[in-house]
Amino acid sequence: MERRVRAYPGIVENGVVVVIGARLPEGTAVTVTVGETELLRARISNVIRRAPKVRIRLKPQSPRLALEKCPPEPDED
Repeated sequence: MERRVRAYPGIVENGVVVVIGARLPEGTAVTVTVGETELLRARISNVIRRAPKVRIRLKPQSPRLALEKCPPEPDED
């Protein structure tokens, strides 16, 4: 059986490879090749566009609340 290989351009969207310019049937075996340059460019642009981290600092209302033990739960017998 002769294997025919064809290259299609594509892009990754939300972690899924989207093939541009082709409709492949379900169950088609696909090999994805990514060039080093494209991978490096994607990593750099991902770092630049990363959302800023939001830090929230939680403080107990009184020091007593942080030091008290929780009462044991009653048995359900």
